[in-house]
Amino acid sequence: MTLYFTQDHEWLDVSGTSATVGITDYAQGQLGDVVFVEVPAAGTVVAKGKEAAVVESVKAASDVYSPVSGTVTEPNPALAEDPSLVNTAPEAGGWFFKLTLSDAAELEGLMDETAYKTWLATL
Repeated sequence: MTLYFTQDHEWLDVSGTSATVGITDYAQGQLGDVVFVEVPAAGTVVAKGKEAAVVESVKAASDVYSPVSGTVTEPNPALAEDPSLVNTAPEAGGWFFKLTLSDAAELEGLMDETAYKTWLATL
């Protein structure tokens, strides 16, 4: 599996043509306590850089953008019952959805973990 990051603080864990999408620990920290998450249903087609999910916290509501284009294969059902997973396990059990990549070339514009951490240090 290969981990990628965006400047919008989404992460993407890719294995073959499948990927899992979530927000980073930095993003959840900026949001504060997450109280609601709306994720796309299976079969939804998402486009790179376009709104794919919504996360609401005690501070604000924010859009979550898809790091790549593809078709959602599985929303995270655990978030409906426990949205705080985004805070407690943002890069593990707090993932948003899984998808099948439609264009693997879109991965080329994303950062690896080292590049993301370096970029994050500039904020």
